[in-house]
Amino acid sequence: MARATLTPSALVPNGSLADPSGTANVVANGLTIAGNSRSNVSLWLRVANASGGSGTVTVKAGTQPSAISSGQGDLVVTVANSATSWVGPFDSSRFQQSDGSISVDSSVVMTVTAFTLDGRRV
Repeated sequence: MARATLTPSALVPNGSLADPSGTANVVANGLTIAGNSRSNVSLWLRVANASGGSGTVTVKAGTQPSAISSGQGDLVVTVANSATSWVGPFDSSRFQQSDGSISVDSSVVMTVTAFTLDGRRV
């Protein structure tokens, strides 16, 4: 099955953002975050685990040639039950897929919210 699309919420310098609800990750499918053409935009994930047990969230290593550091492998973060973790920012040279996206998997159902921050505006 296809990955569900996760659309990031933009953090606003000198402003505010209503807390978005996030997307429940379907374990069998995973999530994809569309690519951003601006290289100075940082991407962060807020991962909330209410599955009843500890689980992992995995940001998949990218593909060559765009991800020249993909050999470092996936980033795997353990998130305890009833916990929330912030993961990122992500280096496109390690995690960018051939279509410019970022792929995220998890071992249990977790609510994932993506945030971007444009470094030019800070």
